[in-house]
Amino acid sequence: MVAMNINDVKNFLPHRYPFLLIDKVVDFEIGKKLVAIKNVSFNEPQFTGHFPSQPIMPGVLIIEALAQATGILAFKSVVGKPQDGQIYMLVGVDNARFKKMVEPGDQLRLEVEVLTVKRGIWKFKGIAYVDDKVVTSAELMCTQKTSE
Repeated sequence: MVAMNINDVKNFLPHRYPFLLIDKVVDFEIGKKLVAIKNVSFNEPQFTGHFPSQPIMPGVLIIEALAQATGILAFKSVVGKPQDGQIYMLVGVDNARFKKMVEPGDQLRLEVEVLTVKRGIWKFKGIAYVDDKVVTSAELMCTQKTSE
């Protein structure tokens, strides 16, 4: 059973094509962890230039997908659902490691878990998998911001 489909995801993230990088959420535990899916398609715009003869998903986009997963988890943990103008902003990335290439046709499983919350700064451990192999890991920090 899908915990959140794409329409639910769009209620939690302001991102839209081509920058919405979460297709669905398959599991979450409020205040603790979230597991999301990103289907990697050859039709995505980054593959026309990265790289035409061997398309691979840029590492920064994998980090961004993990960051989007942290935003959903933080909102679900604190306010349930964001109000107009509320977003979680990525404010730090530590210990990022890229272990394997991600190619069109792969399915990323994005797992994020809360490490700490101090003075409104959330710190997460994020791991991206293809099949059961780690492709990217990082610690991510985010904080809530309300636009004016």
